[in-house]
Amino acid sequence: MTQLALVIDLNVCVGCHACVTSCKQWNTSGAAGPLADVDAYGEEPQGTFFNRVQTFEVGEYPATQTVHFPKSCLHCEDPPCVPVCPTGASYKRAEDGIVLVDYDKCIGCKYCSWACPYGAREFDTQRKVMTKCTLCVDRIYDQALPASERKPACVMACPTSARLFGDIHDPASEVSEAIRENAGYALMPEWGTHPANHYLPRRRTGVRIHVDELERADNPLKVDGLLPKPPKSDPSLDDVMSW
Repeated sequence: MTQLALVIDLNVCVGCHACVTSCKQWNTSGAAGPLADVDAYGEEPQGTFFNRVQTFEVGEYPATQTVHFPKSCLHCEDPPCVPVCPTGASYKRAEDGIVLVDYDKCIGCKYCSWACPYGAREFDTQRKVMTKCTLCVDRIYDQALPASERKPACVMACPTSARLFGDIHDPASEVSEAIRENAGYALMPEWGTHPANHYLPRRRTGVRIHVDELERADNPLKVDGLLPKPPKSDPSLDDVMSW
């Protein structure tokens, strides 16, 4: 059976959020949207995002490193969100393994979000339905797009190629090879959900830190009072700019 999934390389993800913004743009204007953003800059912002990037600082000073961890629906092979849905709105497709939500059947009870151990479900406060990553199902099967672009929007947008897409059940696929060759792993396997999405581990990189880099040093120009100053005869911004 085909199982489409994402493989994310934590070693090259730079946390630029290109995957987040491209996912939001495509799905808000596509079959999954519009996705609500309510009072985005208020005290209680409510936004619907299928993909989020969590950033962690690991290690102890001065040998710390930053890890960017993208997370979305993992399209589990045994998804706990499906059997708890009282209306059958949450379902897993047999032909490609993608877990989807039928908005016409969803009543917004949030049972699926309680059952999901990864916190991957999103409640749309305007439409009162549960939403989630669809692997851009409306894009990957779009015959109007060139074959090279029939990939999820996040994969197309990633500037470092940290995101791969394909059939993990096909041993010859790019994603299967990446998992085998780089010790790819599934998130929280102890839950028994068998997530389809996999991660390639972050490799520890050596950082050489010199003692003088741990001591704060003032700008010598500031100490000497020799900060560069333009002469008063130079034109000001008001002279050279048209506001």
